[in-house]
Amino acid sequence: MPPAPVRIVRDLRLDLFRGLALLLIFLDHIPSNVVSWVTVRNYGFSDAAEIFIFISGYANAYVYGAVIRRRGLIDAAAWILNRAWQIYLAQIFLFVVYIAEIAYLAGSSAYYTEEANLQIFLQQPDVAMLEALLLKFRPVNLDILPLYVMLMLGFPPFLWLLTRNPTAGLAASVALNALARSLDWNLPAYPTGSWYFNPFAWQLLFVFGAWCALGGAVRLQRFARSPAVLTLAAAYLVFAFLIVMTWHFPQLARLVPGWMAKLLYPIDKSNLDLLRFAHFLALAALVVRFVPRDWRMLASPVLRPLIRVGQHSLEIFGLGIVLAFAGHFATVDIAAGVAMQALVSALGIAAMIGVALLISWYDSIGMPFEIVDEDPEVRRAGRA
Repeated sequence: MPPAPVRIVRDLRLDLFRGLALLLIFLDHIPSNVVSWVTVRNYGFSDAAEIFIFISGYANAYVYGAVIRRRGLIDAAAWILNRAWQIYLAQIFLFVVYIAEIAYLAGSSAYYTEEANLQIFLQQPDVAMLEALLLKFRPVNLDILPLYVMLMLGFPPFLWLLTRNPTAGLAASVALNALARSLDWNLPAYPTGSWYFNPFAWQLLFVFGAWCALGGAVRLQRFARSPAVLTLAAAYLVFAFLIVMTWHFPQLARLVPGWMAKLLYPIDKSNLDLLRFAHFLALAALVVRFVPRDWRMLASPVLRPLIRVGQHSLEIFGLGIVLAFAGHFATVDIAAGVAMQALVSALGIAAMIGVALLISWYDSIGMPFEIVDEDPEVRRAGRA
């Protein structure tokens, strides 16, 4: 008999904020979109990418940590690698759909091909397709899933270490991040350069999420809820807000002292700058304080659509990428202006929520049949 499946109880906060991150990513991926002013990136150093990667690390450790405790490392690693394969296939499928969408809507328009980094694909489609299969060639906005694939491929040893010695597992992640930043470790991209999301650096946020899921959050609870820490987190968020306002309103930049500017810049997203990491931690501290696991609103119909989006993150992320380009095309070639930007943003969010609810309904009705192997006795009797 196969081992009994491991029972996992969902933490709806993960689904809620992952769903929120997916909607924010969709809005951010529509260039010059006035509605994207509601997203995190306009008011601080971090953005929805940090939320998505942290929750992904937390959720994977939450699930596969239970598997490794009940059924061992081999089973857990097999399921992790299977999930990495699913994400890889989703990336390749999304790549093909994205290329087809741009070809259908924009044709050979140089504006869209240059903006989406597709010139090399038009010049050498055979080579570019091979490099896409190797995750080295990626059009604009298709960077997160390759990062996710690499994080999952490297996750089994980290998960094993985190379940044996959480402090050592987190320390190993910090050390890898430090080495990557000091030695410029990254993966090569095609045709030139390196990965936009450096997996050797971003693994720190992923592993930190896993560490929190495997008991780190409990150990940090008293510290994170202390008035001093909450005050410091709020002060840092205010500081980040003021700095970011100087990006939106250049006339305010003269208020930032020169010595401070030298300390702050550049704030490197590719290598997960420590200022971005600290900004995410400050946000997380406040969220944990005001959104406990038993928060009543998690069971309300108001938040249910957002939770459903987070529960089907892979499908909805891909849909969001496709809808974002369609929205961009609409705001450039059909009608410019705030009204069109608001319309495509609203329609895109509605479509993402609708598809998530449809998938949830489809999952709830279950399979109407079950396929089983033929009974060996029946097979032998038939041959006789």
